Amino acid sequence: MRTRIALPAEAAALVAAYERHLQLERGLSPHTVRAYVGDVVSLLGFLYRAGDEVSCQLTDLDVGVLRAWLADQRSAGRSRSTLARRAASARTFTAWAYRRGELDSDPGARLVAPRAHRTLPGLLRPQQANNLLRASESGAAEQDPIALRDHALLELLYATGVRVSELCGLDLDDVDFDRRVVRVLGKGSKERMVPFGQPAERALRTWLKNGRGLLATESSGAALFLGAKGRRVGPRTVRRVVHSAVAAVPGAADIGPHGLRHSAATHLLEGGADLRSVQELLGHATLATTQLYTHVTVERLKAIHDRTHPRAQ
Repeated sequence: MRTRIALPAEAAALVAAYERHLQLERGLSPHTVRAYVGDVVSLLGFLYRAGDEVSCQLTDLDVGVLRAWLADQRSAGRSRSTLARRAASARTFTAWAYRRGELDSDPGARLVAPRAHRTLPGLLRPQQANNLLRASESGAAEQDPIALRDHALLELLYATGVRVSELCGLDLDDVDFDRRVVRVLGKGSKERMVPFGQPAERALRTWLKNGRGLLATESSGAALFLGAKGRRVGPRTVRRVVHSAVAAVPGAADIGPHGLRHSAATHLLEGGADLRSVQELLGHATLATTQLYTHVTVERLKAIHDRTHPRAQ
């Protein structure tokens, strides 16, 4: 467990108020709140260590301090992606503190930080994804409840591109078989409806008919997917299932649920889906996040061009 830096009482109270703001007003996940608060504690700890401990005030936080803090982080070996995230955390905090009247101006608005190197994890090719799901379906033919569950969650992960946390949070009434959509509660408690196809529908119906009841206990509640002991399935179990299934596909990259989500998005774009639709399906807050996938399809088109165009070489 991370040990927090000791801050003066006034600063500690401000951090506590900021944490409540992130939890209650922004509705961020506990993981995100911990990361943002940790960054702010690091920033304020740097401010008070770098200044005069007697006279240092929060109002001394300016863009120079922000830049020095990031430089100190860089000297400590932090990656570009970490620096970019911490700069974003600092900007969020200073904007909030300025609105509250804690700062005379917003120094974060003038802060320019290096962009994170954004890369995709390994991806499955469409045929590899098909092979993975066929093998999973074959394993479920024995009607073992765990095998039925694993096939259903793999089909749903690939069909919808949902995050592993979103999958684990699904309840029985989140699945609408008539419209063939699933109701997902995403980041920031934002709800969206995501369609799925006939293979996922068949796998889900078989799991619910022949598998779930054999695992269900009084502690199961309304959870769609259950673990071996009848409780709601957890992300660790889902990751293990995905890694194991992918390992059986010859030539496939070692990916987890996140890689399966990226594979689904890439295959949608390669199949002709527009960016806005994919953004909505995946629950991305900005189109820029979805555009991360376009380099994969562009590289594929370049490879096809090099192979087939008479003037490519």
